[in-house]
Amino acid sequence: MNAGNQGSRTRSEINVTPLIDIVLVLLIVFIVLVPGLSKALAVNIPVVKPPKEGEKPEGPPPVVITLDQAGTLFLQNEQIPLAQLADRLTPVVQLQPWTLRKVFFKVDEDIPNQRAVAVLDQIRVASDRAKQETLAHSNNTGSGGDVKVAITLKKRA
Repeated sequence: MNAGNQGSRTRSEINVTPLIDIVLVLLIVFIVLVPGLSKALAVNIPVVKPPKEGEKPEGPPPVVITLDQAGTLFLQNEQIPLAQLADRLTPVVQLQPWTLRKVFFKVDEDIPNQRAVAVLDQIRVASDRAKQETLAHSNNTGSGGDVKVAITLKKRA
């Protein structure tokens, strides 16, 4: 037994108790979590078959609104003025199933944003009208079928 400081050497030892505690906690966490990570849900991915030659696609054709470089507005392939878009689009949208109402909007990149927003506003008006008429003529308690709009930007070559 060493009673004084004479000739004594300090011993540097690492206290491993906290290290062992941390390692054991991490081990328990991994033991609990790893079996849960390996569980997976089975997912059935639909297979899309391209239509055969001469075969008609199912359902109504997609509704396409085009705003070309000159600022001309087309519903499908028919040129129409902006003021008539909501009136002409409402019955077309109502032909689609109320859960799958979609409109594709193609805009030229050179068109001012205000013109594109005016067209989107008319699409919203047509969507609201179609929704109100769907809810009025059915026992549907759902949303009535909002129109989803997919916008594509046509770039110049």
